[in-house]
Amino acid sequence: MKKKMMAVMMVLAMASVSMMGCGTGASGDAAASAKTASTENGSAKEGDVYKVGIVQYVDDASLNQIEAAIEEELAAKGAELGVTFDFADYKYNGQADSTNLNQIATDLVAKDVDVIIPIATPAAMIMQNATEDNQIPVVFSAVSDPVGAGLVESMDAPGANITGTSDALDTNAIMELMLAANPDLKTLGLLYDKSQDGSIGAIEDAKAFCDEHDIAYVEKTGTNNGEISLAADALVAAGVDAVFTPTDNTVMTAELAIYEKFVDAKIPHYTGADSFALNGAFCGYGVNYAELGTATADMVADILVNGAKPETTPVKTLDNGIVTVNTETAKAIGLDYTMFADMAEALVETKTAEEFQ
Repeated sequence: MKKKMMAVMMVLAMASVSMMGCGTGASGDAAASAKTASTENGSAKEGDVYKVGIVQYVDDASLNQIEAAIEEELAAKGAELGVTFDFADYKYNGQADSTNLNQIATDLVAKDVDVIIPIATPAAMIMQNATEDNQIPVVFSAVSDPVGAGLVESMDAPGANITGTSDALDTNAIMELMLAANPDLKTLGLLYDKSQDGSIGAIEDAKAFCDEHDIAYVEKTGTNNGEISLAADALVAAGVDAVFTPTDNTVMTAELAIYEKFVDAKIPHYTGADSFALNGAFCGYGVNYAELGTATADMVADILVNGAKPETTPVKTLDNGIVTVNTETAKAIGLDYTMFADMAEALVETKTAEEFQ
């Protein structure tokens, strides 16, 4: 009751200041104070407007799919709850540039947004750093290893102003797909960006699997499209039997430019997301990214409208198990994938395109 009385007194006081000539800024602050008080009590009022910052790390099919799903679900949740999630004025794309991302973080803090949604690990890490002092809630999406990246203390209890959804990868399941398609696999290529924190754990898991199964591996990395292209050439020259890439955004942005290198060499490219297969890779394995975006938006609504606390809201993971195969690539390299249907929750077929329809 005291909090509600204080909120009313603040609104009346700020309204009085506004009438004395301080302009619209004061009344806007009063509205924000009233909204904050109601949110802390888990009782948002109909008509409340929440400023939602969305920060996409880079343009690629997976992250674009997540961002679109977040927008769609926030619009639906707003209509359902009688509030408005205003994201149209606070959407950014960092284009894989840390300078851009830091400037975006500064802008969103200055605009006093109610929540920030970073999509992918590098964006999440920068938004976390930018909100340590102001404690703006951060709800990330598509972070493969939130604990390993230092974003949360644990998956069940994040411990700070940050939580979100993870696209954690079952690397061993992908390795088993490789062996099912080619039991004689002798050498595996590992293609990734070593500066992508979300890739490191999966690569280590892949190495451990190779060691256990007496499979040699060749490791090639890059930090931009040109370097990834050269790395792909090197793996082809090394004569690897297959290539593995985890949920790596740098390789994802280069996939359309490199997949034909592997196709021409008859080398299957196994990856950690369906968007790779859409962009020409033989196989993608992992979560449904549209569902991941929807789950992220639901967490945002719960925090802003219902007063859920990020520090005690568990990081959400989705069940892995969806295999996506590019049928054009499979035909070109002459590889049978029918056995995958018995090894996964679902087997989806796709053809090469730039974006999901």
